[in-house]
Amino acid sequence: MEALQIKKALEYRKLIDVLLDSNLFADIVLQGGYFINVITREIYEADVAIKGEHVLMVGDVKDLIGPKTRIEEIRGKFVSPGFIDSHMHFESAMLTCTEFSKLSIPTGTTTLIGDPHEIGNVLGVAGMKEMIEEAKTLPNRILFTVPCAVPDAPGLETSGFDVTAKDMKNLLTDPYVQGIGEIQSFSNIKPVYEHAPELIDDLVAAVSYANAIGKTVEGNAPGLFGRELAAHIISGGTHVSCHETTTKEETVEKLRYGVSVFMREGSSQRNMAECIRAITEEGLDSRRAIVVSDDMVPADLLKYGHMNDIIRRTIAEGIDPVEAIQMATINPATHFGFKDVGVIAPGKRADIAVISDLMNMTIDQVYLAGKKVAEKGELTIEIPSYIYPESVKKSVKRKPVKKDELTVKASGSRAKVRAIEAIPFQNLTGGSKFTLNVKDGIVQPCLKQDVLPLLVIERHGRTGKIGKTFLQGFDLKSGAIAESVAHDTHNIIVTGTNYEDMVTAVNRVIAMDGGIAMIKDGKVVGDLPLRIGGLMTDELTGKEMSEKVDELSRLAKEVLGCGMEVPFMHLSFWSLVTSPKWKITDKGLIDVDKFEVIPTIL
Repeated sequence: MEALQIKKALEYRKLIDVLLDSNLFADIVLQGGYFINVITREIYEADVAIKGEHVLMVGDVKDLIGPKTRIEEIRGKFVSPGFIDSHMHFESAMLTCTEFSKLSIPTGTTTLIGDPHEIGNVLGVAGMKEMIEEAKTLPNRILFTVPCAVPDAPGLETSGFDVTAKDMKNLLTDPYVQGIGEIQSFSNIKPVYEHAPELIDDLVAAVSYANAIGKTVEGNAPGLFGRELAAHIISGGTHVSCHETTTKEETVEKLRYGVSVFMREGSSQRNMAECIRAITEEGLDSRRAIVVSDDMVPADLLKYGHMNDIIRRTIAEGIDPVEAIQMATINPATHFGFKDVGVIAPGKRADIAVISDLMNMTIDQVYLAGKKVAEKGELTIEIPSYIYPESVKKSVKRKPVKKDELTVKASGSRAKVRAIEAIPFQNLTGGSKFTLNVKDGIVQPCLKQDVLPLLVIERHGRTGKIGKTFLQGFDLKSGAIAESVAHDTHNIIVTGTNYEDMVTAVNRVIAMDGGIAMIKDGKVVGDLPLRIGGLMTDELTGKEMSEKVDELSRLAKEVLGCGMEVPFMHLSFWSLVTSPKWKITDKGLIDVDKFEVIPTIL
């Protein structure tokens, strides 16, 4: 740390010398552009001078141009701070930090705040540390907010490893760890308080330690108001964020309490348009309004962009372009306490996005620490691929399953069952009851009602349990889909129109050491190995992954007849027990509000 302080002091002294010595000059000048000042919410003509990794000056910089200064002529274009994604999961893109960054950097995103609780649920502290080590090799800034509780709901789900407050010192002292990630273990306030108070004790201990060493804490407060919201805020040390806000009413109350509302706009969960109404309709101050992606698939990154696309959508909801850019620059920088990014000003790190079309957020150039790294949507630097060690692979510790293990059994000829109701583009679910036929003691799927079996098979080698229920609203016409991506404990989740194909799909996932498998008539329609924790791959580039996921989505629609968009991502969220109403884990059907397992067969 002392060496870093000395290095920084020497760098600042060099900047002062360049500004005050007429014989010293800038390395780069961005000339002739419109400067986006996110501090004052203005746009005006100004040049930007850069020396080394830092911004020297903004404005009239002609005296800083020397014979070796490189002039970047950007007349008619806009100069913005590089964008910050304040809450995202690399695992949801199924990509390594490296491959995600290769797709993200050309879109103007220069800082990523990753939450590694997915790999933490599978591989514990060791898995998270491997991801942190990868991030240290990259040119963009990647910081992590780590979970202080794994699993989120002990007794209701089974993770590969447990993480508690005792692990925080080991993680939080790493300079690449920003703080504690989304505190999902206290999202369901009343059930946790009544049935698992020990979770609160452990949470408060972890948060107190994080606050004491200057680390931040992120919240997770879906549907909370009044006393419950206040309790959640206090559990996070009085200043938290929430990326699970889905209504204007929630946004208003959280902003009034000082919560940083992370308005999510990802591939399968899109809440920004509803949240932004607190600003466009109620006129609330937007300083604590922040746009985030949370979960994005590679195809969306390639087709639409990253934070630039989310800013574009925010502008389309009636927000001034500069105010929308603030939501991905100065607002998150203020929330996290970043002192060197989020604005363009003297001494700041020169992370810069040059925009050619402001309303459409078309990115022309990207600079990282004063170096041009992308132009016209393509990287101009080489970022080597990163290969993970074998220690984070082969995480599936489950023997192949048989049909008898997966079937839902009942007596008689008809059975009344509970079923999770899917809600498109939300990780919230409903819950309802249906009557299904029973044949040879096995409850049958019903395509007419769109009610299919939904199972979670424990794959970490700790319990061997299989949770069983039904799902309504997936719109699958034939075959089965299984995957080892199932938030947050990432056991194997499977649904299908018949049990035979479901068995084959699960066993294909097991054989691949994790991944996605689609089966029809006993044959593999498509699959995707994800050998890093059963969540990610280092065998494909971002573009190759995009093409593969597009192919799987097409096959799901054309061959299996699945009418739901991004089916694999939706399927993965139906085991997320921190989000209402009903979910499925290896322990069974979970009533999230009651914090208990409930029977599927009535």
